[in-house]
Amino acid sequence: MRRIDALAIGVAVFLAGGLLYAGLRVAGLDSFDAGIWSQALFLLGLLGWVSTYLFRVVGGKMTYDRQRDDYETAFLQKRLDEMSPEELEALQAELEQEKQDSANPS
Repeated sequence: MRRIDALAIGVAVFLAGGLLYAGLRVAGLDSFDAGIWSQALFLLGLLGWVSTYLFRVVGGKMTYDRQRDDYETAFLQKRLDEMSPEELEALQAELEQEKQDSANPS
């Protein structure tokens, strides 16, 4: 996100708060009650926005997590592509041995 985008979002939120307050005043609330209700609604909106961020963090769906997974996959694929057929066979044999060892723990 660019700096101008962050500023535009801040101005938009500020204006939305003013419009919400004005709308509540037009709806018949006095200035104190309109201020309380507009703050309460913005607090609920803020908590909702933060909760979506926390769900992405806990679920591992952040941009960094995706980039890291993509990098690891590409790195391992490149390593596999560079291996000779003999090295691939040795790796396959080692994996089969590990699979048998884990299936038959003695």
